[in-house]
Amino acid sequence: MATIPTAIADVVVPVRPLLLDQVEELQKLQKAAQKITSILDLDPLIDNIVNDVARSFGCVEAGIYLHDEERGEMVLAGVHGCSVNHKGHRLKIGKEGMVGYVASTGQMRYAPDVRKDEYYIGCEHDTLSEVVIPLRVGEHLVGVFTASHPELDAFPRQQLRILQALCDHVAVAVHNARRFQSERAEREAMSREAEEARVMQQALLPKGSPYIPGLVISGLSVPVGAVGGDWYDFIPFPDGRWGLVLADVSGKGTAAALLMSATRGMLRSLAEACCSPGEVLTKLNSLLVEDFPAGKFVTLVYAVLDPATRTVIFANAGHLHPLFIDDRGTQFLDTECGLPLGLSCGGYSETTIALSPGSRLVFYSDGITEAVNADEQEYGLERLAQHAVNAEASAVSIVDDVRAFANGSGVRDDATVVFVGVKR
Repeated sequence: MATIPTAIADVVVPVRPLLLDQVEELQKLQKAAQKITSILDLDPLIDNIVNDVARSFGCVEAGIYLHDEERGEMVLAGVHGCSVNHKGHRLKIGKEGMVGYVASTGQMRYAPDVRKDEYYIGCEHDTLSEVVIPLRVGEHLVGVFTASHPELDAFPRQQLRILQALCDHVAVAVHNARRFQSERAEREAMSREAEEARVMQQALLPKGSPYIPGLVISGLSVPVGAVGGDWYDFIPFPDGRWGLVLADVSGKGTAAALLMSATRGMLRSLAEACCSPGEVLTKLNSLLVEDFPAGKFVTLVYAVLDPATRTVIFANAGHLHPLFIDDRGTQFLDTECGLPLGLSCGGYSETTIALSPGSRLVFYSDGITEAVNADEQEYGLERLAQHAVNAEASAVSIVDDVRAFANGSGVRDDATVVFVGVKR
């Protein structure tokens, strides 16, 4: 069996101790890296690097140029100790200065005597040495870091290595901050657009309820998000009758709101031609079958209220059955035929009801009946009927009752109600 010679086995490889100044530099690096990687806002991050961090590493002047990919330029985003160049100063990549050179090559460039460097562009008159380090994340150029000093060869090799290590952290921090800034700007733009859409959508809803002696009519629509696919409408006719509409477009958000707006405009145009509810929905459906994207549809109840005869004629395009309450009790009104709008061509049957003193007629969306409480119980049709029979019931009171039932967190869809009550 082979043995290891004693002389070799006893050899001890000496560990080279770190010098005190090297330990201090590494501690500075660690502290600086922790600080800059915790900042997500781009401007404060860059200001921190060129001021606090750069100064702690002995850089009398420091700056960060960011890469403008569209224009092929480097843009000064932060500077410390320089009175000549200011934020916004631009240099062409590959053409201007040490910054342009480093941006094009991706390699650090150190000029121990700037007077002898062919790429150096004069800045402060007393600058004698300068280092420019690329800021890269993988193959992606983020920017460059510059540091200069009024002494010749002011950056020893050890400090250059430390600065390069620091710039690895700076590159990642700046890259993340720019992404954060871009994503925040996108979110803010989307939020503004959503708010504008909400305002426009609310403007399409009725400004008030019809005033008809002996009747109490109200409507309310509460989107679950900024915009929604529910809507209701009151359409006045020259002969004193009123069109009543409640609809729910499939989907949510902006797409549903756009389809809602288009459907509303078409329905109003057809209703003003004084057609019956069934005819209006048949013609509207033909238009939507041609125009709607595949898989999109609208459920809708359209009724014509005649105050003179106290009658309501309605047609239902696949929507929830209207609730009707009178002296005979509570019933949910069905119709013979009526598919949701936009799916396929077909006709729509009509139902006529007579309003009597104390009667109630309620159109509602599934955001009302499908709202749930903490025990995952749905509000449901029975609770809706129990509330609607109250003498003080209205569209607002129904929505408030649903919200109270759901305790503010169980309303999962747009909630819309149209309420018609007859005074005794």
